[in-house]
Amino acid sequence: MMLYDTPLRKRHDAWIDRERTRTPPAGAVRPGAATGHRGGDDGVEYIGYGPPDDDGSATCEIPATFGTIEAEYAALRRGAGVLDGPHRGTLRVRGAERIEFLDRMLTQTLKNLSAGDVAEAFWLNRKGRIDADLLLVETGAELFVDLDVHLAAATTEALGGFLFSEDVEVLNVTDAMHRLSVHGPGAGDLLDAAADGDGFADGAATLGPLRAGTGTIGMVEVVAARRDLTGGPGFELFLPRGEAENVWDGLLEAAAALGPGARVRPVGWFAFNTARIEAGVPLLNVDFGRENLPHETGLLSERVSFTKGCFLGQEIVARIESQGTPRQVLVGLRLRGEALPVAGGQVFAADAPVLDEPVGVVTSSTLSPMLGAQPIAFAMMHRAHAAPGTTVRVNAEGEQIEATVGALRSWPGE
Repeated sequence: MMLYDTPLRKRHDAWIDRERTRTPPAGAVRPGAATGHRGGDDGVEYIGYGPPDDDGSATCEIPATFGTIEAEYAALRRGAGVLDGPHRGTLRVRGAERIEFLDRMLTQTLKNLSAGDVAEAFWLNRKGRIDADLLLVETGAELFVDLDVHLAAATTEALGGFLFSEDVEVLNVTDAMHRLSVHGPGAGDLLDAAADGDGFADGAATLGPLRAGTGTIGMVEVVAARRDLTGGPGFELFLPRGEAENVWDGLLEAAAALGPGARVRPVGWFAFNTARIEAGVPLLNVDFGRENLPHETGLLSERVSFTKGCFLGQEIVARIESQGTPRQVLVGLRLRGEALPVAGGQVFAADAPVLDEPVGVVTSSTLSPMLGAQPIAFAMMHRAHAAPGTTVRVNAEGEQIEATVGALRSWPGE
């Protein structure tokens, strides 16, 4: 049995069965994928996420595509895409001193969190390296934490090790809760259309970034936290695992209330990945890892406060900030031509000899539909070659392609 499996596989197949009864739009093509496997003939394609188990089997699989990546991407850009999230873990933090405790532990200022507030922070070790990337959602009664599913148990144990007499309880509730997310310009409207009764207080569509609300979908209580990962509105949903099918059904059935032209559908990792790379959003365990420092991630301003009190690993972070010399940093690359590098592709200085040492490595890449199918990428680069406008060479499809270093975000523009 898979360690972190989704409870929605039957719902995934049901969606495909319904789609087979419809006439496909003209020109629709299923591009397929370089990795992953299909759930059946033109069915859901899954891809492994995270480290395998001792036998080499996947410990987690996420939907890669529900058949047509183009249609899924269009939903993210013009409507709303519903993403299944078995790769996300959930912690529940309770007790009267929970916010004060987390403020002492994490890199972000949290002491003023109140009901409906959302914050992003790193959990560092004593060497200033990143042990987890966290999204914190305060409801007023408790605090939910989103993180990589493979780090949930270790983070729970590590945070618990710093508790003494505080009125705080840190629980790993990943097995009891499931995670969905909704992304796209119509995401808030979809949540409001799916909500029962009074919905999400003043409406999910009115929630600003890093704000949260509670409502019911399919008669199930859901916490929705606004977190924009694809260049448009996005919502992370926290819900009971045993009720995941009801929420999934409620979201997709609500599309009818948005009108016949509404683009609402399940989306897989491939479409989501393209959208988040365009939006300049790096991910832990994809674009940076637990050996990296906050200054290297491109997320320093979003995750770290330099005006708060002490936190674990602060001395290292403060020293690098004062010296201004991280060894490497994550940057964006725009490639010239049509060749697309893959993760792990080496980056070289533009004037370097053929056998010279690489100055960086590609971490994510995609063909950007919003930029006319231009290849774009993230790369972890040595600081001497990371200045915007620097020309480099990238290994891509058996050749070296010129690229220009720039901001992580390619779309939307400033």
